[in-house]
Amino acid sequence: MKRVHVAAAVIRGVDGRILIARRPQDKHQGGLWEFPGGKVEDGEAVRVALDRELEEELGIRPQAARPLIQIRHDYPDKQVLLDVWEVSTFSGEPHGAEGQPLAWVSERQLLEYAFPAANKPIVAAARLPERYLITPDGLQPSELLAGVRSALAQGVRLVQLRAPNMFDAQYRDLAVDVQGLCAGKAQLMLKGPLEWLGDFPAAGWHLTAEQLRKYAAGGRPFPDDRWLAASCHSAEELVLAAQMGVDFVTLSPVQATATHPDVQPLGWEAASELLTHFNLPAYLLGGVGPGDIERAWQIGAQGVAGIRAFWPQ
Repeated sequence: MKRVHVAAAVIRGVDGRILIARRPQDKHQGGLWEFPGGKVEDGEAVRVALDRELEEELGIRPQAARPLIQIRHDYPDKQVLLDVWEVSTFSGEPHGAEGQPLAWVSERQLLEYAFPAANKPIVAAARLPERYLITPDGLQPSELLAGVRSALAQGVRLVQLRAPNMFDAQYRDLAVDVQGLCAGKAQLMLKGPLEWLGDFPAAGWHLTAEQLRKYAAGGRPFPDDRWLAASCHSAEELVLAAQMGVDFVTLSPVQATATHPDVQPLGWEAASELLTHFNLPAYLLGGVGPGDIERAWQIGAQGVAGIRAFWPQ
């Protein structure tokens, strides 16, 4: 069965809302909502196909677009490769040129719409930012709080509270304070025993590779409306992350780092190869910073994660 190559777009308005369209009832996965786009013809460049499809379907011309995520999905009756781009500016006024209903929705509201199964990672990618801040080790709670406050003021929207050498009680107290700082501004990801999950309902959870190996076979430990992430370092761990149903991962180390000098880095080429076979948003971590975001996009990553690179000095 030949894999159908589809170009699709996460189209953002100036207010940050995202445009979705409803599939006709007589089409494959009819009646469900989707991100606009259509089939890439043989020999056609993906960006050319995207521009053509959006003009035909919506009457708009993309002006600024970049790769967001690639997804390979097998339905019982069809195999698809979704080549998803984020369109941040366009000319024209979007309308359902083929009679299809349209809706402008917030990132959060995407969870309220029914999409085809293959679109679940696109919904996650559309809701996630390009930067993932991980807090540095060895700081006092007051220093961590000041740094998080400063990072939020600079627009950071995804924060992992990592403090591996802190006592459990101290980490839990700090987590309560950081959760308060992040409320309404950023998504907080916590680390620790899964027994703590019920105590921090607003937080997402970032699993260590060790936890991933231990719990993957049991599936997600909580519903889809709460973020779940995992640290991955190999193809095997990426498979486990997909099996568990996480929303996103970090893939590391891409390059040599001062914190783990004895760990052999993946390198950009191997990271790119690993992401080619992975269908979920992934942040590259280890020796990367803000200047690497565009390169990360080009090899299929959501963006970059970092400790020193994003920590306010």
